[in-house]
Amino acid sequence: MGAMSIWHWAIVIVVVALLFGGRGKLSGLMGDAAKGIRAFRDGLKDDGKDGPAEGVSSLPRTEAEKDELKR
Repeated sequence: MGAMSIWHWAIVIVVVALLFGGRGKLSGLMGDAAKGIRAFRDGLKDDGKDGPAEGVSSLPRTEAEKDELKR
C-alpha cells in the first residue's frame, strides 16, 4: 500500500489528461466561469438604475388602494 502501483499512476494520468488535455478544457471552463461572474456583476450594477423610484410598487393596485391614494 505504501508504494504507488500501476493503478495509482493510471488514475493520476487520467485526471491530468482530463484537466489539461484537449484544447485547454480547464482554461475554457475558467473563461466560462469568469464570463458568468462578469454578467452577474453587470446585472447588479444595472439593477438600481432602471428600476422604479423608491416607494413605487410594481404590482397593480386594487380599487381600494386607488381610492385610498386619491384621498
